[in-house]
Amino acid sequence: IGALRWHFLLQSLEDLQKNLCQLGSCLLVAQGEYEAVLRDQVQRWEITRVTLDAETEPFYKEMEANIRRLGAELGFEVLSLLGHSLYDTNRILDLNGGSPPLTYKRFLHILSLLGDPEVPVRNLTAEDFQRCRIPDSGLAESYRVPLPGDLKIPPQNPSPWRGGETEGLQRLEQHLTDQGWVANFTKPRTIPNSLLPSTTGLSPYFSMGCLSVRTFFYRLSNIYAQAKHHSLPPVSLQGQLLWREFFYTVASATPNFTKMAGNPICLQIGWYEDAERLHKWKTAQTGFPWIDAIMTQLRQEGWIHHLARHAVACFLTRGDLWISWEEGMKVFEELLLDADYSINAGNWMWLSASAFFHQYTRIFCPVRFGRRTDPEGQYIRKYLPMLKNFPSKYIYEPWTASEEEQKQAGCIIGRDYPFPMVNHKEASDHNLQLMKQVREEQHR
Repeated sequence: IGALRWHFLLQSLEDLQKNLCQLGSCLLVAQGEYEAVLRDQVQRWEITRVTLDAETEPFYKEMEANIRRLGAELGFEVLSLLGHSLYDTNRILDLNGGSPPLTYKRFLHILSLLGDPEVPVRNLTAEDFQRCRIPDSGLAESYRVPLPGDLKIPPQNPSPWRGGETEGLQRLEQHLTDQGWVANFTKPRTIPNSLLPSTTGLSPYFSMGCLSVRTFFYRLSNIYAQAKHHSLPPVSLQGQLLWREFFYTVASATPNFTKMAGNPICLQIGWYEDAERLHKWKTAQTGFPWIDAIMTQLRQEGWIHHLARHAVACFLTRGDLWISWEEGMKVFEELLLDADYSINAGNWMWLSASAFFHQYTRIFCPVRFGRRTDPEGQYIRKYLPMLKNFPSKYIYEPWTASEEEQKQAGCIIGRDYPFPMVNHKEASDHNLQLMKQVREEQHR
């Protein structure tokens, strides 16, 4: 987890602390290994019940099992509640039975049998919070939200994204005011290189638990009910929430989901190991402005549009560099504010054509893809200022400008900005043949 996500988490905790204080309660933050912390706190506070989110990731499944063992030993009840996802993935898998691997179409059919997601039995009230014991101020200080310095991360946070429920709800309301946009939203029509997010930008708030997916799901349902026509899954806004559920469900049932080896749904590919090329991709030094601008935005802000993610993922894997999707997944895990075990790995397998997606002949061009929606290159000019003075006809391929034109733009290719690290046409053609060969061999 990188510094930007740490800042987002700390801001989220500060916001939660402030909102709880307004309800007459407070937030106590205890740091350390969870078993040691629980042993200490259970005895210190005479705790009789521990509640936690029911999660699908292996780490959290193991954690819940350990906490239950600890509860049996120390005499506290453990209450595990479904909160982070819309549905209980185990129920979906039970209905799928012994069928072949779950497809999105089959998944939607199963959800139609389950009906709408369940809602909590009741919401907590202000009175519930006021019944909580509030420690004296001296004790509360030892349980305060950590500061960046406590975690040895930089105090400055360059990202424009601010963590917390308050910010998440404001963003939600802002998007839901335009009911026409909500009803007609289709994911493929959004713009990957707009200077402001052309999607909702709510994913970091769902990922960190600042915003309830149920709140969003039912608010969308109300808007759809009032619209004469609205878009449908998989491209609608509700469809995006269901993609999230789909990846959670598949991940919960797939061993080694974040790895190629030992992963039963993943194509086994002999990817190249090339630390230098991987470093150039990660540090925005590929020589393709569209790709480097995306990787710069990712590092500076912690968020990029889903189609921008598609472009850089394809470039790293089957498109140009033939480097394993696991390496790209690790970079996204570190840098994305909305990094998520199931969705991150699922999308990387998809975009590398290792699982789910089989139209592997469709390769994103690192020049034409960005130019289609931003021909003037404003996005590149923002994130790669060394290229900002190039005429629009060269902004996606600055190496094609003459030496004199490069001097006029104040940027010499090969000195101030790198030449392309590969010939895209040659690399993508070669990789396409490799992918065909791999798939044919493993199909046989």
